[in-house]
Amino acid sequence: MARKRAPAASGGSGASKTKRAVKKKKATSPQKKSATARKASSRKTEAQSREEPRASESPRSQGAGFPVVGIGASAGGLEAFTELLEHLPIDTGMAFVFAQHLDPRHKSNLAQILSRSTPMPIQEATDGMRLEPNQIYVMPPDRDMAVFHGALSLMPRPESKARHLAIDFFLHSLVEDQDGNAIGVILSGTASDGARGLQAIRAAGGIAIVQNLESARHDGMPRSAIAAGDVDFVLAPKDIAAELARIGRHPHVDRGRLPEAGEDMAKAPDALQKIFVFLRCACVVVFANYHRSTVQRRISRRMVLNQIENLEHYVRLLQQNPTEADALFEDLWINVTEFFRDEGAFDALKKTVFPRLLKSKPANDPIRVWIPAGSTGEEAYSVAICLLEYLGEKDVHPPIQIFATDVSDMAIERARAGSYPENAVAEVSPERLRRFFDKSDSGYE
Repeated sequence: MARKRAPAASGGSGASKTKRAVKKKKATSPQKKSATARKASSRKTEAQSREEPRASESPRSQGAGFPVVGIGASAGGLEAFTELLEHLPIDTGMAFVFAQHLDPRHKSNLAQILSRSTPMPIQEATDGMRLEPNQIYVMPPDRDMAVFHGALSLMPRPESKARHLAIDFFLHSLVEDQDGNAIGVILSGTASDGARGLQAIRAAGGIAIVQNLESARHDGMPRSAIAAGDVDFVLAPKDIAAELARIGRHPHVDRGRLPEAGEDMAKAPDALQKIFVFLRCACVVVFANYHRSTVQRRISRRMVLNQIENLEHYVRLLQQNPTEADALFEDLWINVTEFFRDEGAFDALKKTVFPRLLKSKPANDPIRVWIPAGSTGEEAYSVAICLLEYLGEKDVHPPIQIFATDVSDMAIERARAGSYPENAVAEVSPERLRRFFDKSDSGYE
């Protein structure tokens, strides 16, 4: 059974129409390939174009040695976290770090307030404090917080007028230090802080959990995290507590290596081979030569999420539930992207590539650009913006078509939607935001 993978494209009949196509993010698909062989060839081209795993997929960092749960919240978050703590066992073997938006001008009594909801030790974080399992740490109101070598690092909160994304900052540091041993939780709050950090955790093989919209007093942060598409569970606070307790009891987690199951797979090479066969049949992509450690961690992550402890049982799940092959496939592809990710590359487009492209073409000939491994669309839209800016400077208006393809159906659907949380455009200049994006309830389009 071959997966349907329609490429995404955006285009127009001239510079002004292309500007509108980018601004409104309307996409159309080029002619679909009909033959299975051509589909498989397309998949292989995409597979060759995808990035190798980044640092988070490299040999594991020297973190705490046990799962660390980073919990982000803003308005309404205290109520949600209190309910979570009231239902959370005291012996999960995890450390919990709570980062909430607080007024930096006032002293916080948050640790004392939370201590009424659980017998677990709770303390306000101090610089250099080492993380320990079955303890809770609270971020001070006037500091940014990070994790480094299993300890908390505090620094003065920046005084700039730019949006303060303390939760994203913390979650990114958490995944850099703990790799797949990180678990991210986003609770009630306004705006979108935490959505990008949650994406980073899931990209590294950790687990992402979000409070459901029905139970959140303010659903801005949960809604933005869900819209970003990288979430494993959407639950009420008491159910988040139950899920964390269950994850803590899983044997892969008990060994202090949340996404690791190498020993099990070494003992069952036939089971691993069957998994590769399922993926090849379902997704028309061969993973047999993929990084073995990455494959092991991602399979183990799926086993944890599905409450499965034995690799043979996971093979049985793949046989019985075709959607699990899709879920594993999406886990194995590492979608690491952002707008204007490599500024030097986009400068080179304007200074070198675009001038040569226009020099060799008649004025009214269409410009066509293909972005392979386009992920969720940020790169394709960035190229479109750069091209429009360059053409505007030269006052030429040829027809433009920009195509972006990816082996991931989920990534292509998100690229076609063209809707991004505020954090996703944090590095986009105000001028580009004004010219090429529309503000929406969930961020920008």
